[in-house]
Amino acid sequence: MDKDSKIYVAGHRGLVGSAIVGKLLAEGYRNLSFRTSQELDLRSSDQVDSFFKNEGIEYVFLAAAKVGGIVANNEFPATFIRDNLMIQTNVIDASYRFGVKKLLFLGSTCIYPKYASQPMREEDLLTGLLEPTNEPYAIAKIAGIKMCQAYNRQFGTRYISVMPTNLYGPNDNFDLNHSHVLPAMIRKFHEAKVEGKSVVELWGTGTPRREFLHADDLADACLYLMHHYNHSDIVNIGVGEDISIRELAEKIRAIVDYAGDILYDASKPDGTPRKLVDVSKLTKLGWQAKIRLDEGLASTYSWFLQTSEHRRTITNI
Repeated sequence: MDKDSKIYVAGHRGLVGSAIVGKLLAEGYRNLSFRTSQELDLRSSDQVDSFFKNEGIEYVFLAAAKVGGIVANNEFPATFIRDNLMIQTNVIDASYRFGVKKLLFLGSTCIYPKYASQPMREEDLLTGLLEPTNEPYAIAKIAGIKMCQAYNRQFGTRYISVMPTNLYGPNDNFDLNHSHVLPAMIRKFHEAKVEGKSVVELWGTGTPRREFLHADDLADACLYLMHHYNHSDIVNIGVGEDISIRELAEKIRAIVDYAGDILYDASKPDGTPRKLVDVSKLTKLGWQAKIRLDEGLASTYSWFLQTSEHRRTITNI
């Protein structure tokens, strides 16, 4: 990509998209294109076609998706598979028909089997059953990967697919019913502290292990791969180490400075027992994560505090 290339970041206001926009701007890319979901409904093929036809897009970061944690995936399985299939199908196909030079598709490590070997390798895809709680979302993402590979094979496109591990950072979703585990914990511990609650209740046993990658590191990796990777095979993006949910809870409790107890509700689902990705392929390509978890958690909580205070101030005007 040249500095003046026309670049479209789909999902620019989300956790991933906003980090990619920030990285592109920091690197001197100024010819960026993005639309809110109100301005452009990516589920509408007519709207997507009109956008690509008129904008002259050269490069695409496809970060737009319907995402959520265990609760949201359990409550809205049809919405997750429908919306994600529609979004990625429309953008990938329009990119081909309107001459996009290269596209990066953001997948997720939930594509791997529930009991995949650890750490999960790229070749583990489609070797076993998926985790039931997020199967509709995972199937949509797998379809996106296969669509990119099929277009490359049939039409000679340059579509690459990356599989980031669990993400966190600024612009994350902190809604308790629809967020992922890390931002949900931040909000739970913060509100318990503010409200003087003696106990914070968390889902599951606390024993599952998860890997967490800061969104700014993901953005850096995506830009790196746009410049240095041109194969159909998927690439994992992660840090190469994981911690238990209990360990994560203790870290967040310390950062928030919450003095109460933690109660684990073992009647609630744990999800996949472990999710650690093999990042050896990405390391060989020349990229490694830089932001340590403690540093990332502290900056994310700081962002949450500033944003929450700003929203309260606006609401009270």
